[in-house]
Amino acid sequence: MNRLLKHLTCLLFSAMALPALAAERIDADRQQRFGDVTVHYSTFSSTFLQPQLARQLQLIRSKQQGVINLTVLKQGQPQAAQVSGSLKSLTGDSLPLNFRVIRETGAIYYVAQYPVPQQQTRIFDLKVETGGVTHRFSFNQELFPDP
Repeated sequence: MNRLLKHLTCLLFSAMALPALAAERIDADRQQRFGDVTVHYSTFSSTFLQPQLARQLQLIRSKQQGVINLTVLKQGQPQAAQVSGSLKSLTGDSLPLNFRVIRETGAIYYVAQYPVPQQQTRIFDLKVETGGVTHRFSFNQELFPDP
């Protein structure tokens, strides 16, 4: 009986810890620093894009589509990079993020879309390679489809 109680207690604490792990602190500045390289990132619903801009960028506007946008700066200047990553559920399901490069005067953006079929917490695992050096980071984000 005592052994069963220990197992149940362990299971209960594990179940209670899962939401805490999922709610890992998101960097308020939405950036990661790696020496003189800074990666800024944001996630948002694709419906926040104006229709004309979405068409121009070849992005799908949908209540069930999200967008992740990254910029890579080296000493404050836009930096070319190889950006890749995946979107994972808390159960371990993984979906690759296919980043596209968008170049504008004085800026370089790396953009990928992902599905948001329902409210859920997802883990973004990202890899940014620039100047022959690979930087990795991840963050959790609670996602909501637009109503």
